Amino acid sequence: MRLALVSDIHGNLPALEAVLADVARRGADRIANLGDHLSGPLWPAETAAFLMRQSWPQLAGNHERQLLTHPIDEMGASDRYARAQLGQTALAWLAALPGTFSIADDVFLCHGTPASDLTYFMETIAPGGVRMATRDELDARLATSAAAAAAGLVACGHTHVPRALRSSGGVLIVNPGSVGLPAYDDDRPSFHVIENGSPDARYAICERTAAGWRAELISIPYDHESAAAQAERNGRTDWAHALRTGYAR
Repeated sequence: MRLALVSDIHGNLPALEAVLADVARRGADRIANLGDHLSGPLWPAETAAFLMRQSWPQLAGNHERQLLTHPIDEMGASDRYARAQLGQTALAWLAALPGTFSIADDVFLCHGTPASDLTYFMETIAPGGVRMATRDELDARLATSAAAAAAGLVACGHTHVPRALRSSGGVLIVNPGSVGLPAYDDDRPSFHVIENGSPDARYAICERTAAGWRAELISIPYDHESAAAQAERNGRTDWAHALRTGYAR
């Protein structure tokens, strides 16, 4: 089985189209989408229309929850812009998305961790920034779900950092990185910066082999200038810089 993983599209339809063209070239049996589909100053309505036509497993991430539950005047700028562009059909689609999903008994999909759409799985926010999770932290987050702990492959998104780690029990945990936004900063639970240092779109292909699951983390160039220009048109120079450079500042 070859499974393509996409996550954190954030309304960047040109990046998603480039990723899917590469998936078609390489070949995959299935595609799964791990959440945070629309939020941002790019093309939320167009991206929603595209995703609603797909038959893939698709999850709700923290931004889907925020778009549906936060009062508009309490939303961040990215959620507020996306919410204003979406009609009732798209909102109903978002509301129906699951937070986690299992493919047979061997693959478990989540956005953050099995227990939280906000917690980082393979990274830990520490004083001064972000570090890679320890093995004990990884095992503890995995253990919050019996289905995840029993799987051979666990896929997550949320951090926008492409990474593949194994738990102490041998579970392969994969974050494909972000299709649509290569850098950001956040102040929850304390200030930190995520940067991939490249404007490329990211995704992963995971394959079940005789020896177990393996993962390939893939970086794809696309017309990122069109996305940066769209962000600028919508007043988001911070996004424009991230989309052009892969750096948050």
